[in-house]
Amino acid sequence: MPKSPKQQSKSERGKLAAAGTATLAEIARQAGVSAPTVSKVLNGRAHVAPATRNKVEELLRDHGYRRKRGVARPRPSGLLELVFHELISLWATEIIRGAENVARQEGLTLVLSESAGREEMGLSWVDGVLTRDPAGVILIMSNLTAEQSSLLVSRDVPFVVMDPAGSPADDVPSIGTTNWQGGYTATRHLLDLGHRRIGVIGGPAGVLCSRARIDGYRAALETGGVMSDSELIRHGTFQHDAGYHIGKELLSVADRPTALFTGNDIQAMGVYQAARELGLRIPEDLSVVGFDDLPISAWMGPPLTTVRQPLVDMAEAAVRLVLELGRGEQPGMRRLELATSLVVRDSTAPPPVSR
Repeated sequence: MPKSPKQQSKSERGKLAAAGTATLAEIARQAGVSAPTVSKVLNGRAHVAPATRNKVEELLRDHGYRRKRGVARPRPSGLLELVFHELISLWATEIIRGAENVARQEGLTLVLSESAGREEMGLSWVDGVLTRDPAGVILIMSNLTAEQSSLLVSRDVPFVVMDPAGSPADDVPSIGTTNWQGGYTATRHLLDLGHRRIGVIGGPAGVLCSRARIDGYRAALETGGVMSDSELIRHGTFQHDAGYHIGKELLSVADRPTALFTGNDIQAMGVYQAARELGLRIPEDLSVVGFDDLPISAWMGPPLTTVRQPLVDMAEAAVRLVLELGRGEQPGMRRLELATSLVVRDSTAPPPVSR
């Protein structure tokens, strides 16, 4: 008497695959689903429950079914999906502007979504992507699990991670910037002005770009012969409130820093507010350096010295890369880092003589 699908071992299913006798109907029977459902999974169609899809895909793999790789699949939706870790308006606007520049040329429409602060997307997000069937997905400051990457790859949905939150796997295409060099350059600028008590307000401790910027800060202090003070190294959230509250703490101590390097321009705005409330003038009493060079940084009072992160260029490069992958091309480089540069304005000056 033949065994039921539940009684069949994985090795037995593998024997069927090797013998080439497993039809889609047989796989459907083993999975306990209909043949059209198996066909949907095999052809990368949406509207299949995650647990069902995973079961069917395992059976398809066991039976040797593989979708043809390296051939571009039509994307009838004409959509390009941008997934933000957080939609911080000023920062996100620059990325959207860069993505739109290329999407417009390619006749694509942007779709925006947010992971609400989560660095990893849930599996239900993959189902949404499959439903929309975009020309490509760009994840900004987010991470993909190995399972999510595998699901997207199995359906020929190209994706690129921009400014990854963690260290992406070797096979994950990514676009970043020289964060370490940016942190080093910002701190070196303050050291050259004569500052020795230099504080830093980075982003979240677990975010790759934040760690790299602080590592650059530490390296600049070390090469400048200044000992790093752990009390002057703080982690924020890349939000205005973090710059304000942490800045106020650092500037309220007796031996306060004469300069602050913030992990982004938004936190620098918070530091400006804290300094004003404490009666400190920028740059006479306190020098401030930001990171990003958002358009608003030139309008702040005084205009902010900052590290320019080419957000528009990064977004354009990410879109071009994901579209190349979607056309089945093999880009010369799947991992890019664009250069940062220091933009000196009026928020930095030598420290007060009395200090």
